[in-house]
Amino acid sequence: MRYTHLGRTGLVVSRLALGTMNFGHVTDEAASHAIMDRAVEAGINLFDTADVYGGPQTPDIPKGYGISEEIIGRWLEKSGNRNKIVLATKVYQPMDYGPNDRRLSAYHIRKACEDSLRRLKTDHIDLYQAHHIDRHTPWEEFWQAMEQLVRQGKILYAGSCNFAGWHIASAQESAKQRHFLGLVSEQSIYNLNNRSIELEVIPACRHYGLGLLPYSPLDGGLLGGAIASVQGGRRDSLAERLRNHAGQLEAYKKLCRDLGERPGDVALAWLLHNPDVTAPVIGPRTTEQLSASLKALDLGLSQETLASLDRIWPGPGEEAPEAYAW
Repeated sequence: MRYTHLGRTGLVVSRLALGTMNFGHVTDEAASHAIMDRAVEAGINLFDTADVYGGPQTPDIPKGYGISEEIIGRWLEKSGNRNKIVLATKVYQPMDYGPNDRRLSAYHIRKACEDSLRRLKTDHIDLYQAHHIDRHTPWEEFWQAMEQLVRQGKILYAGSCNFAGWHIASAQESAKQRHFLGLVSEQSIYNLNNRSIELEVIPACRHYGLGLLPYSPLDGGLLGGAIASVQGGRRDSLAERLRNHAGQLEAYKKLCRDLGERPGDVALAWLLHNPDVTAPVIGPRTTEQLSASLKALDLGLSQETLASLDRIWPGPGEEAPEAYAW
C-alpha cells in the first residue's frame, strides 16, 4: 500500500479509501466483515461511511438508519482494529422524520454524532464530514458545533462532501476567523466521465490544503465491469447511460485493450495520477472486487495515455475562469 497525508494535516492515509455504502444494502454483514478484514490486510487504513448508509439512498426519506455504521461497529468490536484505521463518517441526511433529524444545525450535529459513536462502538470519529451543504445553517453555528465535538474528544477532524468551490472558501474563511483548523478534506464525485470539479472545487482544495477524496471513481460501473456486460440484472439507468456513451466507451475499451489493462484499473489509475487526489473511495461488494482494485496502485500511465484519455473523456479544459473566458 502507498500512503500520503490527508491534505495539509499530519494524518497519514492510504491512497485508496474503503467506501462502505454497500454494507447492509447490497453486501450482507458477513461479507462486509470479510471486506474490512481484507482491506486492513492490504494496508487500507481510511474507512469511509455515513450515518445514512445501509439502505437505498434518497435525499428526503430516511432509509439507512445507520445499518452500515452498525456493521462496522460490530466488526471493530470483534476485530480489535479500531486503532489501525482512520474512521470517517458523515452527517446531514435524514435519519428520522422529525424537522431536526437532518441537516447541519448544532442541534442535529450533536445528536447525530452521539448516535454514530454508539453505532460504531467507538469513543471518537477521526474524520466527521458534512455530507452536503446546508444553506439554512450559518457557518458560525456549524463551526461552534464542530469545535465543541473536538473539545469533547468526540471528533478529530472536520471534512466536507459535495461542496462547491465557494462553499469551501467561505467555510475556511469563517474557520480562520475562529482560529480553528476548519475543513481538512472534500469528498466529491470525480471520474473520467464527470470532471466538473476541475473548474473550481479542485483549485479551492489546493488553495486551502484540503485532501480530495473522489467518490464514484468508476461512475457507477460505467467505467468498469459494466462495460463488458450490461446483462444479468444491471440497472436500466446504467444500461441507458452505456448506450448514451457508446462511442466513448468503444474508444475507451480499445485503449484499455491496447494497454492490456482492465478498464476499471485504468480509471482508478487516472485518478491516482492526479497530484490533487488523496485517495479515491472504492466501494467493493466482495473481497474479490477489493483485491482487484489494488492493482491500480501500481499501474503507471504514460503522458501519451493520459492525453488519449483526455481526448476520449474531455474535461472542462482548464480551471475557472480560463475554461470559459480569456
